[in-house]
Amino acid sequence: MSNEETVDRLGALVGELHRLLRRSAARRANRVVLPEAQVELLLLVRAEPGISGKEAARRLGTAPNTVSTLVRDLTVAGLLDRDRDPADRRVVRLRLTDAARARIVDHAAHRTALLTEALSALDPAARGAVLDAVPALDALLARLRGAPVPDGPPQDRARTST
Repeated sequence: MSNEETVDRLGALVGELHRLLRRSAARRANRVVLPEAQVELLLLVRAEPGISGKEAARRLGTAPNTVSTLVRDLTVAGLLDRDRDPADRRVVRLRLTDAARARIVDHAAHRTALLTEALSALDPAARGAVLDAVPALDALLARLRGAPVPDGPPQDRARTST
C-alpha cells in the first residue's frame, strides 16, 4: 500500500472506530445514540461551562439558529440548562445538567470496557503497537486542531462522546 493509501486508510479507520464505539457504547448503556451535533455541543459546554449560545455557534462553526435548535432539544432531553446572563438578558448561558455529566461518565466507562475487551483479543504485538501509537495519535490530533504539540507525556485529552 502506498503512503497516500495508508493515510487514506488511517482516516477511514479513525472515523469508523469513532462511529462504532459511539454506537456500541450507547447500545451497552441501553441508550439511543445522540446526533453528533448534539454531542459536540455537550462536549463544548463541558469544556466551557457558561458559554453563550452565540459563542458556541462560533466555536462549532455553525449558524446561531442551528445551535438554538440543539440547545432546545438538549434542554427538553434534560441534558442542558440555559440561563439568561444577569448582565445582559439577551445572552443565554449554557451548562450541563447532572444527567448529562452522568451520561458522559457512563459512556466513557462503556467505551473503555469495549476497547479493553477488543484489545485483549489482539495478539500481544498488535495490542502493543496500538497502545504505543497513542502518544503519536495524540500529537496528530493536536496538529489537526492547530495547537502546538505538547512536550512530555500527553494529558488526558481524550474526547468523550455520549
